[in-house]
Amino acid sequence: MYDVEVIAYFADDPTRTYQLVQWLPVLELLHARHPVALVVRDPHSAVVLGDRTDLPIHVATPFPELTALYAELDAKVVLYCNNSMLNFQSLLHGRSLHAHINHGESDKQSMASNNAKAYDRVFVAGEAAVQRHVAGLLEFDTSRLVRIGRPQLDLRPAPLLAPSTRRTVLYAPTWEGDADYNDYTSLDTMGVAIVRAVLAVPEVRLVYKPHPKVVTSLTPPVRDAHHEVLALVDEAATREPGAQHVAITAGDILAVMPDCDLMITDVSSVGLDWLYLRTEKPILVTDRHSDAERLRHEVPVSRCADVVADADVAGLTALVADRLEHDTHHLARVAMRHYYFDDLQIGESTMRFTDAVGELVSLRDALLRSEPAIDGAGAADIA
Repeated sequence: MYDVEVIAYFADDPTRTYQLVQWLPVLELLHARHPVALVVRDPHSAVVLGDRTDLPIHVATPFPELTALYAELDAKVVLYCNNSMLNFQSLLHGRSLHAHINHGESDKQSMASNNAKAYDRVFVAGEAAVQRHVAGLLEFDTSRLVRIGRPQLDLRPAPLLAPSTRRTVLYAPTWEGDADYNDYTSLDTMGVAIVRAVLAVPEVRLVYKPHPKVVTSLTPPVRDAHHEVLALVDEAATREPGAQHVAITAGDILAVMPDCDLMITDVSSVGLDWLYLRTEKPILVTDRHSDAERLRHEVPVSRCADVVADADVAGLTALVADRLEHDTHHLARVAMRHYYFDDLQIGESTMRFTDAVGELVSLRDALLRSEPAIDGAGAADIA
């Protein structure tokens, strides 16, 4: 019998392992209090994860192997970092409590779906996430929501950027999503123009850090724009080596943010990570739909940022230069940080997460102890 109290379940292929990779250091901290194992359905994903953690990894590809493994491990809590369709095979296990932890905090429509109703608990960052579920779902029991902040933001990864005397502008577009309703990327509509505009700002270093799924995208407009941006950055770096323009297509974006002075990004978790970690620095949010009213309503962070739609790109060089000198949204960002992350300070989210998992571990034990015994005839023994 394995000593496992918590399972981190992951059913998808290696292109999505970034969703769990960001949790690994946090799960390793949890492991010290509540032993953790990873359960993976794709052997290739297991290889990727095995290179990044010493946590035990179990591979169970067919469903019968999964049910046998769960019976053997007898874990008390199962954690889910996404809403893979294969999560439902894991959710069939009735002897564990199941908690969704997601892989970021963002205003994407997919962040509050009916999938949340399948889990015993849904861990969220703060008030904004609670209101997102209230507004987006019918007949949802909000008592399932547990506010933990964003534990990944407690980490301090090694820097990926070399020091520079120039002010640094980070362009961090998201990917195109699995469906049109969840497509927030600016890359195919204005990404090339954004990069050209930033490169035209005097005495600025450009850093291009796309979402991991951009790098492997099979969507022609996104793929082509990504390659064109890479070429532009490479050309600019060759033309002006001292500027240190760079594209970073691998690694943790949290290791890039501390050395940047302004970020341009899409509707994604990246913008909210910046809001939490770099509250004192300006952010620009893109609007691929050119619908300012919708963006303001659905994406609260846009209310403390400059919004960039297609029509605004022509003035982006001047806007970036001005925001680097005159940050007019700082106080609004301070208030918005509270809305998304409560009053949590760095370090406190990990404690909330660990405590929340510990409460579920204890609850599961209490629930099993309270189960009525079953006699040989199949009737509950209530004597």
